[in-house]
Amino acid sequence: MKGFAVLSALAILASSASARTVFSELVVNGVDLGHGVAIRVPSSNVPVTDITSNDLICNTGFIQPVSTDVAQVPAGAQVTAQFHRTSAGYLGPDPSDPLDPTNKGPVLAYLARVPDATQSDVTGLSWFKIWQDGLDPNTHQWGSDHLFNNKGNATFTIPSCLQAGQYLLRVEDISLLNANSYPGAQFFMSCAQIEVTGGGQAQPAGTPFPGAYRSTDPGIVTNIFLDSTYTPPGPAVFQC
Repeated sequence: MKGFAVLSALAILASSASARTVFSELVVNGVDLGHGVAIRVPSSNVPVTDITSNDLICNTGFIQPVSTDVAQVPAGAQVTAQFHRTSAGYLGPDPSDPLDPTNKGPVLAYLARVPDATQSDVTGLSWFKIWQDGLDPNTHQWGSDHLFNNKGNATFTIPSCLQAGQYLLRVEDISLLNANSYPGAQFFMSCAQIEVTGGGQAQPAGTPFPGAYRSTDPGIVTNIFLDSTYTPPGPAVFQC
C-alpha cells in the first residue's frame, strides 16, 4: 500500500505540473554564441500539445526581431543546446530552472536541410534525428533529469559525414507527466539556424513535422510511473 500511495501522490503532482522550458542559447565547440543568437526563441514557455499542428516544427510566437544570424558549425562539432525555464534565459537561482525537476521525459535533436536557414517557412521540410536521451533503465534517469543536472545543457555531436550546407537544428524536450492519454505529452522546442561546414556527402532521409509523431506511439502515450522501459518517438538516430 505504501508504494501505491507514493505513486498516487506522484500522479496528483504530475496532473498540475508543467516542464516550462525554452531552448534559447547555442554553444559550438565550447563557444557560447549568446542568448537568442541564431535561434528562433518563442516568447512563451507554454507547451505545444497538438502533434498535428505546424507549431510542433519550430514553435511559434517568436521574440522579435527573430535572429538573422546563422551559426557556423563544423561537421563533427560538439554542440550544446541550452534550456532555461523562461525565454529570457538564466535569470538567477531557481529550483525550477532549467525545468521543473518533477518533469520526466526525453530530449531529442533533429536537423533539416534548407536553402536558407533564416527562411520563415519551415513547413514541408525533411527532418532526421541526430541524437536522443530517453530513459536509462539502469539508473532510472530520463533525458530531462540529465538536462536538469547539467544546468540546462544538452550536448551532442553534429554528424561528421554530413554534407555541408544550411540546416535548421530542432532541439526538443518532451514532458510525459500527463502522457497516459493523448493529448497529454507536452512539447518544448526551438530551432537554431546553422551552416554546417566541412563534412562529407551524407544526405540522410528524413520525416516531416507534423507527421513524425502519432498519437498512438508508445513514446507519446506512456505512464512514467509504471513503465520501466521507454522508446522515444520519431525515427531512429542517424549514424554515419
